[in-house]
Formats: sequence, C-alpha cells, structure tokens
Amino acid sequence: MRVTVLVRPKQGILDPQGEAVRGSLRKLGFAVGGARVGRLVDLDVDAPSSDEAKAQVERMCQELLANPLIESFEIEVEGA
Repeated sequence: MRVTVLVRPKQGILDPQGEAVRGSLRKLGFAVGGARVGRLVDLDVDAPSSDEAKAQVERMCQELLANPLIESFEIEVEGA
C-alpha cells in the first residue's frame, strides 16, 4: 500500500530553511509572506488494510521519521 508522509516544523518553531527560501524568493521579486520547508516521504507498506497501514506509519513517524517535539506530520494512504 502506498503511503505518503509530509513532515514539517510545527508552527512557532524556528525554520531556518524556510526563512532562507522566503528571503531568496522576496529578493527575486516574489511577494511571499512566509515559507516553511519540510520533507515528503513515500513508503510502500505491507498491510492488510489502509487503517493498518496508517497505524504502522504513524508509529514510524513517532519513532523515526519525525521529531514530535518540533515537527508535525500528515499521513495520506493512497486509495483510502
């Protein structure tokens, strides 16, 4: 089952990459108020159902893929 995870800094957490992107875009003439930089993780998960796949990936995020103190994550199961 294909699962996509979007991990990004929580609101209020300093995001130096986001600030660098925002500053560069503004210098190029783009009207950007803010930018946040995260990462996208695509996984192929062996699971009998989309609910089980989501539960497995949630554990993966809590244990490895995201730092729950400073990052939030969203999970999307393809076809769910």
